[in-house]
Amino acid sequence: MTSQRVLYLIACAAGPTQYVDEGVRIAQGAGWDVCLVLTPSAAGWWAPRMSELEELTGHPVRSQYKLPWQTDALPRAAAMLVAPMSCTTLNKWGAGISDTLAIGLPAEGVHLGVPVVAMPYFNQAQGAQPAVTASVERLRAQGVRVLIGPDGYTPHPPKQGDAKSFPWSRAVDALP
Repeated sequence: MTSQRVLYLIACAAGPTQYVDEGVRIAQGAGWDVCLVLTPSAAGWWAPRMSELEELTGHPVRSQYKLPWQTDALPRAAAMLVAPMSCTTLNKWGAGISDTLAIGLPAEGVHLGVPVVAMPYFNQAQGAQPAVTASVERLRAQGVRVLIGPDGYTPHPPKQGDAKSFPWSRAVDALP
């Protein structure tokens, strides 16, 4: 059993997830025992190298709900960080749709008293959808700290995102 606080780092299929190992290392450097949860699509990106992530974290990487008779594979989270959060995940979560483990964990966790921080990564055209503003407001009303704009990630112009420079440190620094 770890003496460090446990962080669930939940990453969606957004560009910076290619570099989620950097996010893990930054969180570990801040003293967190990191458990990684990926959306099913993001897990597909890492499938050939999943063992690297499991070795880095010391935990299985989860992307699917467990079966009812299975025990939890991860220790209990002290905090959750959803980063990078895609526009799809933001809007599904904001609408109360938790059809993936990556949405279900923070959607439930915030109502169980677990601090949840979310930092998006999507472009300005996606961010212009009216559902985005409504979803951010709904999540904030539930107690989720959504880092969008000057204090987090500001959506980039279409086709001009820089996934490699995603501000992982800013996201980790926002954790309690």
